[in-house]
Amino acid sequence: MSLAVIPAQTTPAVTAPAVTTAAVPVVPAVVGAHTTVPLVTGERVTYANLDHGASAPCLAAVRDAVDELLPYYASVHRGAGFASQVCTKVYEQAREVVRKFVGAHATDVVVFTRNSTDALNLLARSVPRGASVVTFDTDHHAALLPWRGPRVTRIATPETPQGAVRALEDALKQTPEGARLVVLTGASNVTGELWPVRELAAVARRFGARIALDAAQLAPHRPVDIQALDVDYVVLSAHKLYAPYGSGALVGRADWLHVAEPYLVGGGATKHVVDWGDHLGVGWAPAPERHEAGSPNVVGVHAFASACQTITQHGWDAVIAHETELFTRLRAGLNTIPGFRELSIFGAAQERVGVVSFTLDGQDPGLVAAVLSAEHGIGVRDGAFCAHIATRRLLGQAGSDTDRAVRISLGLGTTAEHIDRVLAALRELVAHGPGWKYQIVDGRWAPVNDPRPLPPFVAS
Repeated sequence: MSLAVIPAQTTPAVTAPAVTTAAVPVVPAVVGAHTTVPLVTGERVTYANLDHGASAPCLAAVRDAVDELLPYYASVHRGAGFASQVCTKVYEQAREVVRKFVGAHATDVVVFTRNSTDALNLLARSVPRGASVVTFDTDHHAALLPWRGPRVTRIATPETPQGAVRALEDALKQTPEGARLVVLTGASNVTGELWPVRELAAVARRFGARIALDAAQLAPHRPVDIQALDVDYVVLSAHKLYAPYGSGALVGRADWLHVAEPYLVGGGATKHVVDWGDHLGVGWAPAPERHEAGSPNVVGVHAFASACQTITQHGWDAVIAHETELFTRLRAGLNTIPGFRELSIFGAAQERVGVVSFTLDGQDPGLVAAVLSAEHGIGVRDGAFCAHIATRRLLGQAGSDTDRAVRISLGLGTTAEHIDRVLAALRELVAHGPGWKYQIVDGRWAPVNDPRPLPPFVAS
């Protein structure tokens, strides 16, 4: 079976439905919603951030929460000072907020990390020696690369969700007895498509396997519930959840984490250290402290928890309705652009979050991104999106002469005007080409004699 690239002509061309900003449900406000950026023409426009999939903007509520904490910023744990006690309380309360956000069991641990990549590497270090690991080859590098060796099985992703379920069953039949871990993705980093996590988890359970869910791309768009999905571990990145302060989490079963060698060694991970002369005797703390050596990122963790609370309080119905309204408008408009080809794993009809990756016939993806930025004030992503196997396979099957695509990803900061602007810009590019001269600089397209000034706080 093969992955598919869906050409525009396979979907009936329709006119984007009329949508007004007022029609979009009220969602949490983001920082920078009114930021203007310069164009090569000398004008300034409000920035259209259509790259939420890489890093989401900060929620206004998160910024306020951080500002509230900063006057009390101090050491976490074992500090006698009042500010230290405040930060310790904030840090430990955040564990419960994140635990609740992902529907974790009361016995699950919440280990704070830098991001989901860090969390998955931690989990990889904690898997028992000799365990079998099964992954799908279309995963993000964070979920793919930590698992390497003779007991790792990588499944070539089939073209349907049902095929993926069958393929996992076939793979698990071939794994030896003993500890098993299946690594799944909630939503594709490349296409935004939702994976059949519950069905895949049910197959894993029949073989006694544990399940780790990479929810980095899913959690900003849909609720995640460990118990409802019947998975054992979930990893999250706060920077994709509107809290860009360098935090993430591994949430899940405690037993492997309690006995694994500490991910990092140092203060906070120990119960005691004894000098035996020729060596140091060390007693390690249990998880989560076992894997959180060093001064913790209390500001990032507080921001992370604040984002989880803010999204939950506003309600998932509003978040999903906001995105669905705008994403429907985007895809309808894209399918009217000549030469548009959408990348898809399971087909155009598969449910997805607000992410679409595509190519335009005859247009270099890097140049498309550069033009959108320089001439229209729009931020998108181009490349292979840290999922090289998936992206290159999709492009290769389309006969593309490039190994990159363009990705538009929506979120809470997206408006109807952003959608209209990017559609108009792409139509103009296809019809008339770039309005400015461009050249390759350090491997990327850039305007010739780019006149756009950087903000004053950035060194020239």
